[in-house]
Amino acid sequence: MKAIYRILGLAGVVAAFAASSSAAQIQGVLMDKMCSADAVKKGQKFAMAHDTKCALEAPCQKSGYGVFTADNKFLALDAAGNAKAVAALKTTKKTDNLQVTVEGDVQGDTIKVSSLKLQ
Repeated sequence: MKAIYRILGLAGVVAAFAASSSAAQIQGVLMDKMCSADAVKKGQKFAMAHDTKCALEAPCQKSGYGVFTADNKFLALDAAGNAKAVAALKTTKKTDNLQVTVEGDVQGDTIKVSSLKLQ
């Protein structure tokens, strides 16, 4: 009987982990974490006006990056995603309205990035 409870407990843990992690394609505005707090308060108009120059400033780079979504939520990028974000920001000709598509596994409020593309 104890073996059955152990198996059921293990199955529950596996199911909970599977539910908390899912592959996704996220679209929104690429921005740094420092500025995301203002975007959450001020909305999409503020996020779209956030510019490349600000995003590449040292404190902003150090804070990391994420995607500000249409429903006014901020999903942080993992370390690999941060590196891809910096590379994209350094090569883009866009000055603001940094629309981005990110693919990867969403784990809570973080994206484990497999690809990132500025539009």
